[in-house]
Amino acid sequence: MARYTESVCRLCRREGAKLFLKGSRCYSKKCAFERRPTPPGQHGVRRRKVGDYGLQLREKQKVRRTYSVLERQFRNYFDAADARPGMTGENLLRLLELRLDNAVYRMGFAPSRAAARQLVNHGHFAVNGRPTNVSSYQLKAGDRVEVRESHREREPFKVAKETLRSHQAPEWLSIDAAKLSGSVLDQPRRDQMPLDLNEQLVVEYYSR
Repeated sequence: MARYTESVCRLCRREGAKLFLKGSRCYSKKCAFERRPTPPGQHGVRRRKVGDYGLQLREKQKVRRTYSVLERQFRNYFDAADARPGMTGENLLRLLELRLDNAVYRMGFAPSRAAARQLVNHGHFAVNGRPTNVSSYQLKAGDRVEVRESHREREPFKVAKETLRSHQAPEWLSIDAAKLSGSVLDQPRRDQMPLDLNEQLVVEYYSR
């Protein structure tokens, strides 16, 4: 399976925003974006006018990289969102938020989406009692996600038990820290999803 293997800090610098791709490191002084917020490359900051297409492209890349989705898969998400009733941009963010790896991250079982994806791929989680190792698995309201009982004493989940004490999950999710499980209460509304993403620019990019 294709995946991005270069430095993820370069992605934050390229988009000019913190995408929080490295978990707790992004909140510390070690964050590369805090130390060097300029775009990557030897030429440093270049002054140039950015047109409408440039703004739309950068926002599309920002959303795609936030959720660590490759280009073709992201386009498939957009097409699925466009086919659903309602606002396409909100549908797109909702589909991305309801990915299993994102839900695991939002519930606090992993420090980053990349770590959540790895844990899911290694078969540590079950959905509605069935082991699931597909990080793109689409959750729906009422689904229950839990760490498999035989895996709960492993090191990543010992750490998770400690961090869950202070973790604040989104309103559309519920968490049972003692059982290392959580449930999807409802599909997330727009005000319950990241507000620093402009999904309308993504819609305009694909509609041009």
